[in-house]
Amino acid sequence: MKIALGSDHGGYNLKEAIKKYLEEKGIEYEDFGTNSTESVDYPEFGMKVAEAVVSGEYQRGIVCCGTGIGISISANKVPGIRCAVVSDTFSAQMSKEHNNANVLALGERVIGQGLALKIVEVWLNTEFAGGRHERRVNLIGDIEKKYAK
Repeated sequence: MKIALGSDHGGYNLKEAIKKYLEEKGIEYEDFGTNSTESVDYPEFGMKVAEAVVSGEYQRGIVCCGTGIGISISANKVPGIRCAVVSDTFSAQMSKEHNNANVLALGERVIGQGLALKIVEVWLNTEFAGGRHERRVNLIGDIEKKYAK
């Protein structure tokens, strides 16, 4: 599995902790920025990660900002992305198992590092259940196609 990572300044420290976690687990990743806590605009980094995942080169993406909200909204604007903002392990599991989320968004100012890393672990180790959920995920794709220009 290859992971695309990105954050703004508000999620930079959490992204760095996730990088260390991925390295310890031997999981390949690429960091799409930012590279410091200097103020930047989160939409740029949400888009970069989302485009990397949609390209097929990366199987999943993880994005971080202060709350996880802004960067997830940005990522979700890229057709084919299902980015879930998650603050607990149950939601992490369900976002992948039922919704086939291909990008995970975390808020550095919302959850502690320990919980965030547990969320990442659960999300990365959960597979999409398919079945009845496949139809629903396909319906999400149909909505996306309806509004694509």
